Order: sequence, then C-alpha cells, then structure tokens
Amino acid sequence: MLLKTPIEEVFIQLTDALDKLTDEQYTQPSKILFNATMGQHVRHIIELFLCLQNGYEEGTVNYEKRKRDYRIETDRDFARFLLRSIFRKMGRPNKLINLEAEDYIENIETVTIPSNYYREIAYNLEHTIHHMALIRVGINEVSSLKLPENFGVAFSTINYRLQCAQ
Repeated sequence: MLLKTPIEEVFIQLTDALDKLTDEQYTQPSKILFNATMGQHVRHIIELFLCLQNGYEEGTVNYEKRKRDYRIETDRDFARFLLRSIFRKMGRPNKLINLEAEDYIENIETVTIPSNYYREIAYNLEHTIHHMALIRVGINEVSSLKLPENFGVAFSTINYRLQCAQ
C-alpha cells in the first residue's frame, strides 16, 4: 500500500514516545492543551484509524460516531497494542468509501461525501501528525523527554526543510 511506510514511521515514533512516558505523564492534563492529556490525543488518533478499518467492509465511515474508549487514553500498553494491530491491517486495497458527516451543516442529519480508502488513510495520516505536534507540546510541558526532531512534523515540511538545506 502506498502510504504504509509513512504510517509505519509515525506509528513507531508515537509508540517510542509511549514507551518513554510514565503512566502519570500519559494521563496528566496539560494546561497548554486546555487540560487535554497525551492519552486523549493518542485515543483520538487510534479511534479514527479504527473507525476507518471498521467501516471498510461496509464502505461507510462516520468518524463522529466512533467509540470513545477511555481505556486507550489511560492504558499505554493497550494503546501500543492497538497501534500495532491497526498497522498489521493496513494492506487493504483501495475502494470507494462513503464518508458520513453530521456536524458540518445545520438542519441536515447526515451528509454523505464520496471518498475512497486511500484518501481516508491519507487524511488519518495527516491528522495523526497534527495530533503528534500537539502531543509534542504536551510532552514538553509534563516531562523532559527528548523527541525525534521530526516528531509531529508534516512530511511536506520535512521535505521542504531538506530542500532549503541543500
């Protein structure tokens, strides 16, 4: 699959950070992040991928109806297990997916937006990187953990910086 390598890279970075955080740091509210915890951001990342995986067969995904599993945001081992499990299931072929959304337009219960599996994988990857940037800010507040330079940095930004350095 086209995006499997970049997803692997960000999942490895995220898993490494989870390995190094303590349980207290993982669940500590961050003032800078409006009292969100690192665990809450990790849960959000995982649940979007799970939502896509669960909707693949039926061909319909609604991220707003995802299950919000408190265990993911409080149990680092469970979060790491889910990241590995998600990655193992990434090799599915592309197919049309209907994205259902409810919160975008007033007075409409559900709007259906045509998409495809690879497009949604790309969305989830970019969304993960965005949340990893927030996680980085939170980690810097609650610990002295040194993260990789590119943790939470978009691939386009990394490539741009490389071009500028040449």
